[in-house]
Amino acid sequence: MTPTPPATANEVAPEIVGFLREANLVPAGASLRLEPLTGGVASDIWKVQAGDRTFAVKRALQKLRVARDWRVPVSRNVSEVDWLRAAARVVPGAVPQVLAHDARLGAFAMSYLDPAHHPVWKAELAAGRADPAFATRVGATIATIHAATAHSDEAAQRFANDALFHAIRLEPYLEATAPAHPSLAGALMALSRKTLATKVALVHGDVSPKNILVGPSGPVLLDAECAWYGDPAFDLAFCLNHMLLKCLWTPRARAGFLGCFDALAEAYLARVTWEPAAALEQRAAHLLPALFLARIDGKSPVEYVTDETAKARVRRVATPLIAMPPQRLAEVRDAWALELAE
Repeated sequence: MTPTPPATANEVAPEIVGFLREANLVPAGASLRLEPLTGGVASDIWKVQAGDRTFAVKRALQKLRVARDWRVPVSRNVSEVDWLRAAARVVPGAVPQVLAHDARLGAFAMSYLDPAHHPVWKAELAAGRADPAFATRVGATIATIHAATAHSDEAAQRFANDALFHAIRLEPYLEATAPAHPSLAGALMALSRKTLATKVALVHGDVSPKNILVGPSGPVLLDAECAWYGDPAFDLAFCLNHMLLKCLWTPRARAGFLGCFDALAEAYLARVTWEPAAALEQRAAHLLPALFLARIDGKSPVEYVTDETAKARVRRVATPLIAMPPQRLAEVRDAWALELAE
């Protein structure tokens, strides 16, 4: 999240200011300063200074900031808050603390983590700092949350967000890619349906380097707007996908990114206790090439892969792997490594 010029309370929606005051987050008589933070497509986020107190406020947007028309319910804000609270009970310190929430407004306040001490993992990777040890901790954190919520009737009821997850993940990624690849349309649509029907554990839904901070005590996960009780393989595949794509962004660090892929996958799979690890890996291996292709030809392409030659490389690797799905994640990784070596 990159800071932009600060705003006064009068320049921000008055209902946000009212929410902060009603939640007693602004001391009586204290000055109020809000600094917009950019970098996300789905929400407005502000760094708030209220007297000597600093925190952040996030409000969900109905229309996402992407080129294609993409609208999703702001009710996802409620699920995000619930996911943050659930994750905090399982892995304390792995998420920001929720300070206050207004479900009607679709906004919540949380602790602010200074980028000087909590850099965004995406920025670290962009700079070529690919640390397999940190990737190991990411994989372990995700798996720990999945393990704690697997086969939970309470989580299944609380996060029964099929319509939301379909609208914000499966449709814009898997299904929106199908028209660009008619020969794969059947496979992509079937994969979307199968993923939606798989109910195993509490899923974050957007485990991306842009949503992970490199904290002094380990990874801190943000932006759980896609929270859903479903297939944990989605979180694993979604994060591993970024390790593959980053090879096109910072070519000099390709070996490090592939090392992060291996470390994250190994750490995660070693902690799968709720089902046979091979079964989960197979589902993740089916999802991975589809998500790989989706970040080129879906509704939300990665902003750093714009060269047509680079896009063609992704298509060349992903297409046969979607047509004939792999059983192991290493098959996808090795196919991409081979492509990069040519």
